[in-house]
Amino acid sequence: MPSEPEKVFNPHADVASKAYINSMQQYQEFYQQSLENPAQFWANVAKQFHWETPYDPKNFFSYNFDISKGPIYVKWMEGASTNICYNLLDRNVKNGLGDTVAYYWEGNHPDDYSRLTYRKMLEEVCRFANVLKSHGVQKGDRVSIYMPMTMELPVAMLACARIGAVHSIVFAGFSSDSLAERMHDCQAKVLITADGAWRGEKILQLKEICDIAMDKAEELGHHVQTCIVVSHINRVTPGKEDWDERTTLISSVLQTPWRDGRDFWWHQEMEDAEPACYPEWMSAEDPLFMLYTSGSTGKPKGVLHTTAGYLLYAATTFKIVFDYKPLDIYWCTADIGWITGHTYVLYGPLANGATSVMFEGTPFFPDTDRYWEIIDKYKVTQFYTAPTAIRSLMKFGDEPVLKHDLSTLRVLGSVGEPINPEAWLWYYRVIGKERCSIVDTFWQTETGGHVITPLPGATPMKPGSASFPFFGVKPTLLDESGTEIKGEGEGYLVFSQPWPGMMRTLFNNHPRYESTYFSKFNGYYCTGDGARRDADGYYWVTGRVDDMLNVSGHLMSTSEVESVLTEHKRVSEAAVVSRPHPVKGECLYCFITPNQNETFDKTLISELKVLVRERIGPFAQPDVIQHAPGLPKTRSGKIMRRVLRKVAINDRDVGDTSTLADEAIIEQLFANRPTN
Repeated sequence: MPSEPEKVFNPHADVASKAYINSMQQYQEFYQQSLENPAQFWANVAKQFHWETPYDPKNFFSYNFDISKGPIYVKWMEGASTNICYNLLDRNVKNGLGDTVAYYWEGNHPDDYSRLTYRKMLEEVCRFANVLKSHGVQKGDRVSIYMPMTMELPVAMLACARIGAVHSIVFAGFSSDSLAERMHDCQAKVLITADGAWRGEKILQLKEICDIAMDKAEELGHHVQTCIVVSHINRVTPGKEDWDERTTLISSVLQTPWRDGRDFWWHQEMEDAEPACYPEWMSAEDPLFMLYTSGSTGKPKGVLHTTAGYLLYAATTFKIVFDYKPLDIYWCTADIGWITGHTYVLYGPLANGATSVMFEGTPFFPDTDRYWEIIDKYKVTQFYTAPTAIRSLMKFGDEPVLKHDLSTLRVLGSVGEPINPEAWLWYYRVIGKERCSIVDTFWQTETGGHVITPLPGATPMKPGSASFPFFGVKPTLLDESGTEIKGEGEGYLVFSQPWPGMMRTLFNNHPRYESTYFSKFNGYYCTGDGARRDADGYYWVTGRVDDMLNVSGHLMSTSEVESVLTEHKRVSEAAVVSRPHPVKGECLYCFITPNQNETFDKTLISELKVLVRERIGPFAQPDVIQHAPGLPKTRSGKIMRRVLRKVAINDRDVGDTSTLADEAIIEQLFANRPTN
């Protein structure tokens, strides 16, 4: 397709000069080492951590990706033992970081804030580890966690890790059905939650949801023995000091039905708990945590990560990709209920002795400048958020940003989906003032950490490209027949060898693990995503493979068309799916959300068709452009495209929608379908 030459943005000289990896030549040297001798490369990383039983450099890793040769497996540092909590807390305290702030906690309202040092966190983790032990939790038991972003959340996770229990976090926005299904599947012995949480001026009654979920789990055949509840609502303000309803709402939460013998208050349990707990030494391949992700069949998959390899990969990707240095202040806006929160709010930062901001609120409360206010307040140096958030904040223009001093920022991160060039450029120019590097990170729950990403001091940036693989990661592009695509081209994104942080199995379902990730292309881990490699070797992730569009023999990605549509000044968001067409095979069906105070009319439709035609080509002109007051998104902000495909063909059998943030949007979309 004809287009102007791609603009490349080089890292700012100030960023590059101080970076761990400060040139593409240096990146290539390290990258080649990591592929040619992965054992030596990762053993060098492992030296910084404590190993109760030393690892054997000669038996550092083994794997099989070939189903014909037996079961699929990945093993790193087999025979070694350690404890990840010990490495994140005890090791840092012994290294002199006891009084260093691990987390600045910022609540729903700017008046709610606190901090926790490494020494104090170690004490709290040990106390809660002893609480869990007093409730019969042992090595290998599963503990479900359904909590807001309070400081008790990382304490609970690390307490599990300290005693060898496997934590299974369910984002505290999922329904009671979803929580029940996950607790039943992992056979959770204990559930940890809070009485509730504030979202702006709205209160979420989490304990009530948990009560329903525990009853439903019982109906499914699993009894949750213990529920430990954090008293959170009455210690924070909803944002209005004179809000009369606050007392009534808090009272209603605290009157939530309580089952004696099962339910226990966190603070009461902690009162007499000892602030010391000897760590359980875990084998390198012992489970650390499991995290459920959506499955194509509708049944969630319990992605299982293990101890040693995940520690190495989380620590290394965090340090190198964000170029974290002592005295930096890092902020990832993700909820810990998602993998981004696991790796880049908890495990990666703490493994590096980092100081992080942990945020419970929303970007829009009490005002639309909340993110920029927090960056200014804590002098944040690395900021990591999602394209959905960036696009949402773009709608309010530059004024909310310009009210604050963002000059401490050095690295800006993007995560969760490919970022469209328009949002990238706004992020770069308005937030980063053209001084910051943008790390557009591609990875998955299954990969454990970044697998394709720019490095802030080395990689010339192309807006919208995830750029190059991280150390130890070997991507390949395959066509539908499994033939490797050399050089420039587009196809299935797969990996031919393992890296330390990748998943090991699906909990209690290894056959599904093998069939989902290794059966389509034998010998490769299949991401389920498509990617394009350009003439310079940059990777452009094009989205899930079933989001690829084939119109009149032309292969294109939904993100490619969406990027063009969102360039229009009246458009806030766009989502594109395919619809069967008698002549073209498939045609483009586009859903458009206009900016605030903008109307959706025939003029906009016409301008968008012309824009796509001009930017991509006549073959890509959409057949249908529909008004979408909102898009069907999961609570993590991802668009559920299978729902949009159902709307496009007017099929109301949309399947399971329990993970949607707003199910009511589906009916609105069906009502807005064009009649012609």
